[in-house]
Amino acid sequence: MRRHSLTIALATALLAFGAQAATKHTHKSKPAAKPAPAQSSAPASASSTPSPVEQARIKAMMQYQKDLVSVLALRGDAEHLLGAALLARPLPDQSQGLTYHDLITRAAKAPHAGPGVTWAQLADCDAQANACPNADMFAKLQKQAPDNAAVWMLAMDLAAIKKDDAGVRAALAKAAGAKNYDDYFGIELQGLAMSVGTLPPLPDTTAGAQQGDPATALGVELLIAFGIANQQPRPSLEPVLQLCSAESAAKDDALKGDCLKAAHLLQWGSSPMGRAVGLHIQGELDPAAKTTTDKQSRDLAWQMQNYGVLGIKAMNDDKIAQPLLEAARSGGTELSLVLSTLRSNDVPTEAPADWQSPQSQAAPASSTGK
Repeated sequence: MRRHSLTIALATALLAFGAQAATKHTHKSKPAAKPAPAQSSAPASASSTPSPVEQARIKAMMQYQKDLVSVLALRGDAEHLLGAALLARPLPDQSQGLTYHDLITRAAKAPHAGPGVTWAQLADCDAQANACPNADMFAKLQKQAPDNAAVWMLAMDLAAIKKDDAGVRAALAKAAGAKNYDDYFGIELQGLAMSVGTLPPLPDTTAGAQQGDPATALGVELLIAFGIANQQPRPSLEPVLQLCSAESAAKDDALKGDCLKAAHLLQWGSSPMGRAVGLHIQGELDPAAKTTTDKQSRDLAWQMQNYGVLGIKAMNDDKIAQPLLEAARSGGTELSLVLSTLRSNDVPTEAPADWQSPQSQAAPASSTGK
């Protein structure tokens, strides 16, 4: 078996803050196919039943999201309507005009709506009917953003699910011919971060906060914005990792060429996880670059570990939370947000010489298969 040790190490560290925010943003409400509203992040007790204080906080979080959606629905710009739609998506029993479908449809028709809104529409589907992602929106996205490799890497995922090897290979060729890689996380986070600032959180959203829960209003805004953003569709990148193995590429020069082109786009695209996968593939297929890609992978793991630590601290430290939310509201990509957050907190972007990734001993770096 191949061991993608550096990629696995980053996947574990990747967005520790964002992943925790998404985990915190869960609640057992009605539709199983939907992500759930924000709630407490405290570790589960022996009994999974929330305490009365936790129940009150969960209820307040849900009411805050509902209030935000009601106010934001009055806006006419794509950014705030996108934020309103994403906030509404996990909420049960929304009235007509305030549902995810209604709001994301309006966002798509608003001036200056682009492929980032169309990407969000991929989730406007019925998972229980096995109709996700939205096929019409995916077809539109392929025409709207044909030069975005993320679109074709999502196509690789869909082909892989169908066990369509030819479809996976064809999608890789299109990804290799693209000009950039953008999973639109930054656009969706921007809409959410702009939206949560519209109203102050209800006081009960922080009442009785336990360790790890947001204890400030900005912490609540941060939890909701990042928690929901991390629940949006993204390519898994697993098919490109599998197809672009050193063993397969050694037998097929055309495949190797496409893999290296795709790897370059991933390295310089929007996503930290994409960068990790791109560095891994280049290191595997281009031995002359391996020393450089190993160092860059190590630096990336360092960046994500520290970004995660800062993000978790931010939920209880407004001095970190405020600039992080402001950066999210200004737009950009996920990777640019990571780097700007580190720099604004005086964290170096290169790993110290004596630093070891927590997963560095989990598996050998070589993928010889032995």
